[in-house]
Amino acid sequence: MVDSPQLTARVLALEMRLTHQDRAIEDLNEIVTRQWREMERLKRLVDRLEAEIAEAEAGRRDLPGKEPPPPHY
Repeated sequence: MVDSPQLTARVLALEMRLTHQDRAIEDLNEIVTRQWREMERLKRLVDRLEAEIAEAEAGRRDLPGKEPPPPHY
């Protein structure tokens, strides 16, 4: 097969596109990895805040509140 200039140009163009696509995939993978870590961090924060709220609500129930009105009231 004869190596024509057009074929060489097409192959080079395809290789350049492939290189750019590979880089784009690597960039997207880095972004997804960072977002996954951030979601995990936020999930731990939400879990901790839910536990703190539940603890505060439980403590509030244990505090002596207003006495209910007498039955004849």
